[in-house]
Amino acid sequence: MRYPVAIELGNENQAYGVVAPDLPGCFSAGDSLDEALANAEEAIMTWIDVTLDAGERVPQPSSIDDLRAQYAELADWVWAVVRVDAARLDDKIERVNITLPRRVLARLDAAARAAGETRSGYIARLALS
Repeated sequence: MRYPVAIELGNENQAYGVVAPDLPGCFSAGDSLDEALANAEEAIMTWIDVTLDAGERVPQPSSIDDLRAQYAELADWVWAVVRVDAARLDDKIERVNITLPRRVLARLDAAARAAGETRSGYIARLALS
């Protein structure tokens, strides 16, 4: 998946600014163009992850031409695309095998029971909080 981004060019006194217009409030910056694009990728991944955790819909990427027409205030900015690894955002259930000391596993299971959850559900909730 590729999201278009608009880049406000920087210089020795000002960072490069990056916005992802398809994702409201998603922006980033960097001291170089490469750093700004890398930071934009991380910002987009975080934006999508938070949106999915909230149970909300993630917008599909628009075309750069459509965004240029829609955002006149970005006319002087440079456009690029940032690749997003969709596999990192996949909620498909996957079985995993972990190794824990028995005493840790016993504590984990007790905490999961007390929370009224399965072991897997408890671990997932802790990881997402």
